Amino acid sequence: MNNSNVNKNFILGSGSARRIDLLNQIGVQPDLILKSNVNELSHLNELPINYVKRIAIEKNKVFQSNHPQSIILTADTVVSVGRRILHKATEIKQAEDYLKIISGRRHKVITCFCLFSPNNPFKIKIVQSVVKFKRLDTKEISYYLASNEWQGKAGGYAIQGIAASFINFISGSYSNVVGLPLAELYRMLLSIGYEFKNDK
Repeated sequence: MNNSNVNKNFILGSGSARRIDLLNQIGVQPDLILKSNVNELSHLNELPINYVKRIAIEKNKVFQSNHPQSIILTADTVVSVGRRILHKATEIKQAEDYLKIISGRRHKVITCFCLFSPNNPFKIKIVQSVVKFKRLDTKEISYYLASNEWQGKAGGYAIQGIAASFINFISGSYSNVVGLPLAELYRMLLSIGYEFKNDK
């Protein structure tokens, strides 16, 4: 299969502006951006790593039957503290609770991404990073909540914003914490013969 066909119809199955920016950063410009709207509730006692894998796969399967000749990329990212999953924060109280949980502690950011493409095996990759927050005082939490950067963010924070000032260290992929591990994705796209573009 030649590269012109491989590059045809790249679908990003995510409404995340951060993932769009990350893809553009490495020369990937989706032809179509779709949102899967799968049920993202976790199962009882479901481990974080199992949860992100299940959701990323479910998101991908939503599009496969209607787009069998396309490249389809889907992903899911969660923050976890031990076995506990910190989902995307949708309410300010939820974000406040999450910030209090990760304050002064290490937590994991886990992303699973899936790549469907014609004439290639279905590919799944899970990447984990460890992040350590400083201990946050009440004023810092209130300041961050007022920024609204927590909205829709796993664990109630966005590393590429104000929260960067709260982070003591990261072990692993920075782009994974943003929402998509680029080095691993780059290698996976190379494995299917994807041709990267540089239109800058």
